Amino acid sequence: MSGTSKPAAPYGASPIFDEISLPDKLRNEHSTKDGTWGLLRVLEGEVELVFIDPPSQRLVTVDDPAPIPPQSPHFVKLTGPMKMQVEFYREYPLAGEDKADG
Repeated sequence: MSGTSKPAAPYGASPIFDEISLPDKLRNEHSTKDGTWGLLRVLEGEVELVFIDPPSQRLVTVDDPAPIPPQSPHFVKLTGPMKMQVEFYREYPLAGEDKADG
C-alpha cells in the first residue's frame, strides 16, 4: 500500500577487474545492448566513466556508483589503482535506492 519500491536486482555481473586486469574492451568505446542497463560499481579507488554521445564524464567512487543507459557509447578511464565491477539490469538500476540510511 505504500509507494516505496524495491531496488532493481541485477541479472548478471562482470568479473571484478583491477587497473591491470581491466580489459581493452572496457577501456575503449562500447555500449550495452538494447534494454540492458549497466551499473558501474567501484570497490576500491575511483575511475572516470566517459560517455561519447552526448559527451560527458563522471568520477565514479566507492560511494557513488554510476548507471549506464542501454546502448549509450562509453568507456572507462583509469585514474589510478582501483577495483571495479559492472552489474547488469533490465531496468534503471538505482530505482528505489534510499541514500538516507547511515
